Amino acid sequence: MTNASESEGPLSSSTRRGFLGAAAALTGVAAITSCKTTRVHSLGPIPRGRPRVPLAADEPIRMGIIGPGGMGTGHLEGIVAADKSQRERVKVVAVAEVCKPRLDRATKRLTLAQGFEVDGYRDYRELLARNDLHCVLIATPEHWHVPMAIDAIAAGKDVYVEKPLCMHVEDALHLKRVVEANDSILQVGTQYMTFQRYREARKLIADGVIGHPTLSQTSYCRNSTDGEWLYEIEKGVEPGPMLDWKAWCGPEGEQPWDTNVYHRWRRFRKWSTGIVGDLLPHWMTPMIWAVDAGWPVRVTGTGGHYVFKDMENHDQVFLTAQFEKEHTLVVAGSVCNDTGLEVLIRGHKANLLLGGNNCVVQPQQEFVNDVDAREVQCLEGGDSQDNLRLDFFRSVRTRQPNASPIEWACKAMVVIDLATRSLWDGAAWEFDPKTGTAHKA
Repeated sequence: MTNASESEGPLSSSTRRGFLGAAAALTGVAAITSCKTTRVHSLGPIPRGRPRVPLAADEPIRMGIIGPGGMGTGHLEGIVAADKSQRERVKVVAVAEVCKPRLDRATKRLTLAQGFEVDGYRDYRELLARNDLHCVLIATPEHWHVPMAIDAIAAGKDVYVEKPLCMHVEDALHLKRVVEANDSILQVGTQYMTFQRYREARKLIADGVIGHPTLSQTSYCRNSTDGEWLYEIEKGVEPGPMLDWKAWCGPEGEQPWDTNVYHRWRRFRKWSTGIVGDLLPHWMTPMIWAVDAGWPVRVTGTGGHYVFKDMENHDQVFLTAQFEKEHTLVVAGSVCNDTGLEVLIRGHKANLLLGGNNCVVQPQQEFVNDVDAREVQCLEGGDSQDNLRLDFFRSVRTRQPNASPIEWACKAMVVIDLATRSLWDGAAWEFDPKTGTAHKA
């Protein structure tokens, strides 16, 4: 039998068959999160993960991808490209997907690109049962993010999970406790967390250069002719041999079949927060990190269906979030107009302009003699998503913190969840950082 640490590819066929048997050993762990809802009371006790698979400095990281269709397709291509360009030694050795055509396409593409047979699973727990994986990437719809991440940690794997972290802040906080209780790396796919201009802004604010940071503003706005998230509906993909619909619904409980929900789930309220969770975290999370004003404590959201009225989720939103340390964040999002807000942080003494590649200090008129105007040069280069994946692999190898840890994703989730509640019920919502609970204002 070939040892995986001695090979660029996966283990032998006989060993791979052994992984299916090993799935039974994981059942007790996976059962912790085999629940009918993603609410914290059903996620069970905090699991203690199995020992991690050793990773030698001179061997490739062996990775599994859960959800290689959709967003996962870009990830698998980026990971293969990173390995081929020698920016990182990493091999995707297994994928899991409930849709057979997507699974077949992913395994075929990866096998051809990497030169060895890549294993495919319809049940992600069989992938997690493997004893040769160092980490997994989760690119499923967001209602599965937390249960899968917990199962992966319980299985001794490091985790890269796509944003938004989930749909409900209670679930995010539970996952945070799971991460803290285990020797696991978890990175959230908020790619602009790698931008240097936010790191420079954080330093300037911490040094008191702009005085008290009073208000920040950012946005994610884009436009289209027909509407947003109108992904192609693949003929023949329906419950049965081609699709495990019950598994796709998973923790939300099986729902009536709807091909639009399956292919275009981000348009629907039950399955996604739409603009708020899919687009805004990229810009909102690094802003929250740079200002470092504690937890959001009061959130409002307003929006509407101004152009694309056939979509259940809003096509335009406007959010405000007040933080513990007396700071307000304003965020705009739109899929019916591409003109966004100027990206800046307002301080009592100066503003920080972050709309370009650099970090610009612009003194307030009353403080021009106290604060020097300056432009801090920032080396922003390459693809931000690729940079974030490389940062994750660095963290897996070194066990050092990554650029997009769960703490900041949780703070963003307070805004995402409470703003979404506010959008639908018209009320302001408040969050208590001490108890981790939310209530209407």
